[in-house]
Amino acid sequence: MTQAQWNAVSDYLTDMLAPPDEALTAALAAAGAAGLPDIAVSPAEGKLLHLLARTQGARTVLEIGTLAGYSTIWLARALPPDGRLVTLEYEPAHAEVARANLAHAGLGSIAQVRTGAALDLLPQLSEEGAAPFDFVFIDADKKNNARYMEWALRLTRPGSLIVVDNVVRGGAVTDETGTDPSVVGTREMLDLVARDPRLDATALQMVGPKGHDGMLLARVVD
Repeated sequence: MTQAQWNAVSDYLTDMLAPPDEALTAALAAAGAAGLPDIAVSPAEGKLLHLLARTQGARTVLEIGTLAGYSTIWLARALPPDGRLVTLEYEPAHAEVARANLAHAGLGSIAQVRTGAALDLLPQLSEEGAAPFDFVFIDADKKNNARYMEWALRLTRPGSLIVVDNVVRGGAVTDETGTDPSVVGTREMLDLVARDPRLDATALQMVGPKGHDGMLLARVVD
């Protein structure tokens, strides 16, 4: 199959099952207007995250990597009115766009955007007693994926679900000799998950408007 076929199928399924609404469309438009990179999850992936969080019965969500808050909106909408979502964004300009998008979507009271390096902010969450989180979505700089997974384990509980985006890297994840930091970091994270008895996990390949990539899903079992 070709990229054009992947895109056509994705468009069909999105129109049928995950049609956009005003807040989501506005979030993407605001990201484009601000010059943010076009790397948000697809609508189908956003809907998947939403359904996973709802199925999980999540009341607390941690997101590592906010960008413009598109995936944040999908996740925050899965929470009950008294739910809480904390999302971490390195770039202050991106965080400002995300805060505006979340406020526009009516989610400003549920979702909190924190700015800074995630590896600095995660220990703060631990010190504040913010844990445990019921659901964690990791979608930030891939070279630190293993470190983010380690922190996700510290900040969750048995029964929590951890999802990591972009784990296939166009197939490059199979290259044992590759030096791309994103691939190396992803492979390190996958190795950690495979060896850690506290996690029960799988990963799925995906194709569509984001090319050839995939997601890892890991349930904390102990």
